Amino acid sequence: MKSFVLSLAVLAAALFAGAVAAQPADSLARRTALSEARYLKSIYKAEAAIERLSGLVVPESFDEEVLAELADCHFQNGDYEAAAGTYQLLALRAPDNLLYQVKQMQLAYRMKDYVTCARFGRGILARDSIPAVAALVGDAYNLAGLSDSALVCYRQALALKPRNEAVVSKAANILLGDKDYDGVLAMTGNYLALDPDNFTVAPIQGLAFYLSSQYDSSLVVFQQLEDLGADNYPLHYYLGQSYWHTNVPYMAERELLKAWAIDSSDANLAWSIAAAHLEAYRDFDQTVRPWLDKAEAMIQPDSSLVSRIHQQYALGYYREDDFNKAIEHYKTAYRFNPGNIQFLSSIAYCYERQKKYKQALEYYEWYLKVARPGSRGYEFAKKSIDLLKGELFMQEK
Repeated sequence: MKSFVLSLAVLAAALFAGAVAAQPADSLARRTALSEARYLKSIYKAEAAIERLSGLVVPESFDEEVLAELADCHFQNGDYEAAAGTYQLLALRAPDNLLYQVKQMQLAYRMKDYVTCARFGRGILARDSIPAVAALVGDAYNLAGLSDSALVCYRQALALKPRNEAVVSKAANILLGDKDYDGVLAMTGNYLALDPDNFTVAPIQGLAFYLSSQYDSSLVVFQQLEDLGADNYPLHYYLGQSYWHTNVPYMAERELLKAWAIDSSDANLAWSIAAAHLEAYRDFDQTVRPWLDKAEAMIQPDSSLVSRIHQQYALGYYREDDFNKAIEHYKTAYRFNPGNIQFLSSIAYCYERQKKYKQALEYYEWYLKVARPGSRGYEFAKKSIDLLKGELFMQEK
């Protein structure tokens, strides 16, 4: 990062100019040169304009008008360090001129010196409440990783100019990152009261509803956006998930398939489509298994997701009374997620349905060793063990 400090030579020139303090005569040659330089700048010939203006800079006088044009040309030409030095010199001589401070703030931002940018911006805001300055200071703090300070500035910008979707979006995303969903809903709600169909802010509100498990409300927001013509992956994904959580699997399937048509790279999405199919259809091999196969083929080593995929396989085969395949997938699911002890009980029950009582008894007893005494699953397993022991006793007689 380049330093935002003038060289000693420039400071010396500033002090010298301050001592002389004489203004140049408004000669015809000067007026002509300024006019030519402004024209060259207007047609984006900044280098030629700089060359023309440089001939007007003399150490015997401080020509603010020429230096201001020169600084602006340096800015246009992308020489931010030279522009910053010149504007600093101007600000030293004209400290009440807000324009020079605004330019220094903008240059610091362009040079990625975000802390300095914020410092200049705070100085400006202390003198004048300018919404765009508050927003830029918020951006600077945000890029510097100071999200709390950024949020303060964004709120200040919104107090000055409530209808600013870019600021609302940035501030709300900070709140989302902090999991302050109530804060997101309050902020987006205030904005949407003014602009209810906004395609930038409404999705953030919908996501806050979804992440806070308010699925009925997230469904309303995302469905309204779709009705207004929105068509993108996040919209269809979260609308589909909202329908899934509100127990409307056929609508979930429709939206999730739309998301898949836009981006087919997400294994979680393939798994979600399989889950929706499993609720909506009974033909496991034709409608559910292909999606589970896609998900399994796509995943990176993610034990939790692998376990969930095999759980769906197992549930599908169980519903078709194919207990051997169901047991195989329940065992795989448990291997990848041994914390889910319900798989042990499910394996035992599949064996029980096959009348393989010894194997069923083995898994029920395994389950009891790790289950919480007194829980519903624990009591079910205990009763099943008593019944199985009775069956085995009768078989041995």
